[in-house]
Amino acid sequence: MNLSYFVTFTAAILFSLAVNAQTKPASQGHSHNDYHQNIPLLQAYYAGMGSIEADVFLKKGVLFVAHDSTEIAAERTLKRLYLAPLASLYKANGNRAFKKSDQKLQLVIDIKQDHVNVLNELLAELNDFGDVFNTSKNPNAIKLVISGDMPAPSNFKNWPDYIYFDGRPEIQYTTEELKHIAMISQDIKKYSVWNGKGVPTPTDLAKLKKVVEDAHQLNKTFRFWATTDNPNTWIVLNRLGADWINTDHPEKFSEFYAQQEKRSYTNPNPYPVYTPSYRNDGTNKKVKNVILLIGDGMGLAQIHAGLIANHGDLNISRIKNIGFSQTAAANSDNTDSAAGASAMATGEKTNNRYVGMGTDNKKRTNLIDSLNNFGIKSGILSVGDITDATPAAFYAHQTERTRSNEIAADLLNSKVEVLVGSNQKAFLNNNDAGLIEKLGKSGFSLSKSWSDFSKQSSGKQLVLLPDEDTRPVLKGRGDLLKKALLKTVGMLNKNPNGFFIMAEGAQIDHGGHTNDLPVVITEMHDFDKTIEAALRFADEDGETLVLVTADHETGGLTLLDADTKSGKVSGHFSTDDHTNIMVPVFAYGPHSGEFRGIYPNNEIFKKIMSVLVNGK
Repeated sequence: MNLSYFVTFTAAILFSLAVNAQTKPASQGHSHNDYHQNIPLLQAYYAGMGSIEADVFLKKGVLFVAHDSTEIAAERTLKRLYLAPLASLYKANGNRAFKKSDQKLQLVIDIKQDHVNVLNELLAELNDFGDVFNTSKNPNAIKLVISGDMPAPSNFKNWPDYIYFDGRPEIQYTTEELKHIAMISQDIKKYSVWNGKGVPTPTDLAKLKKVVEDAHQLNKTFRFWATTDNPNTWIVLNRLGADWINTDHPEKFSEFYAQQEKRSYTNPNPYPVYTPSYRNDGTNKKVKNVILLIGDGMGLAQIHAGLIANHGDLNISRIKNIGFSQTAAANSDNTDSAAGASAMATGEKTNNRYVGMGTDNKKRTNLIDSLNNFGIKSGILSVGDITDATPAAFYAHQTERTRSNEIAADLLNSKVEVLVGSNQKAFLNNNDAGLIEKLGKSGFSLSKSWSDFSKQSSGKQLVLLPDEDTRPVLKGRGDLLKKALLKTVGMLNKNPNGFFIMAEGAQIDHGGHTNDLPVVITEMHDFDKTIEAALRFADEDGETLVLVTADHETGGLTLLDADTKSGKVSGHFSTDDHTNIMVPVFAYGPHSGEFRGIYPNNEIFKKIMSVLVNGK
């Protein structure tokens, strides 16, 4: 195969990785034993590695790339796999390592034996490539760093000044010798038995930090070798200040660092949390009202991320009675919001994408309509699309969650008193041109802004907010959910038979789907502040049960690094979809103990009906 064709063809295969080559991570990747990659050089190059390592042997006047002499193969020469392709890329990029980037590249040549003859042969092969590898003539050239079997430091001066060497921390170099050192490296096992899990002991941590700092005192970069190759190790090494981090997985390493803006969040200013009175918590006192708060996509990891980011405390963490909800749908162990919310709204598990419908495609009576028979008034609130699956499950009946027009029209037959959310289009531009007029005749007052709704004091309310009003917290939404809850409580609390309110923190789920931890945490904090409002009202009222749960977990979030004191969290998502992880159910107020234990999500409906209807 023609060499230029090989480079072009392989580059096309790896084009999707090219964007990462332009992103310089906090600590640069060193592609360890790069020749063992499926596609040597190019996988690491297009993953943006700043350092690429090739082990070499000299055999019959040719430099071969191999870990040991038994791996030597005719086609695997240093020139063919590294020098020529790098020269081609260098010229294609306008005489620089990476196109439109100031990122530099070093090729680390680890000599296995016979360094004098290897270096002489290397210099001979470099003659074919002009100044591509000559940093003394071109500051943008690819730096050559010799490691492994190297000359004695006193002999560094015998080699051209564009040949650099990999130093060792235990060697005391002269000022002249240091000019030839590109970086300083050492086996991490000389300082610690740490296996990459957790963190090193304080004693070992001090040793590791010192060796890095000593190198930096000499104005040299530092690399540990023989390190474990996983995100936790990368995080710890980066924190230690290591400049180069060994990896055998350059694409994963690059993706990990490229996504750090979306995978990390720091909240320097925690908000205060409310300490409930617990006066009626867990008592057998009559339950007049239920506030069901659903954090869409909120699992334990999302809650704990919010806890750490608020410096170790949340309103939700003050709730003592906790159970777990199994979220599986009828036709899949992984639920979506439609089936998950429908189970809570109707007391029956159903198929994914079904809203308020049974698996037999027949309507099921929901919680709001059932409670209306006992004189209990209800509200449905969301900081998202009010026709979306979770709120829709409490008032609509459709076998496809995306039928926004039909879902909106279902409001005509619902007993809900207050509906607050966005997606004006579904109602105002509905296929039924007379929908708004019909809703008006059924008693609904229409508000198209928060200002309009704030003026209302009684009666049925349809609050259709502009989509801009339900934008993410990070984009300036404000405390809409908390305000909507307090406003709705104020209106429905006038009903002598009590009320039921479902309020949805809709966009925790959005952060999970987009694998965006700052969105997850800021939406979690907004939801938690709404929980505070519910807990305060429950304490003041004495007859209100507050329930906090989720329809499912989204994103498969795991937390990799945390600092509670500073409110810093770093995480990783395993999917952009829902998972089958159980979600917690927090309960506060009278009969809250009845929500302990592990149970299917449709049991939540039955438990709410039981505590609200008993005594009426």
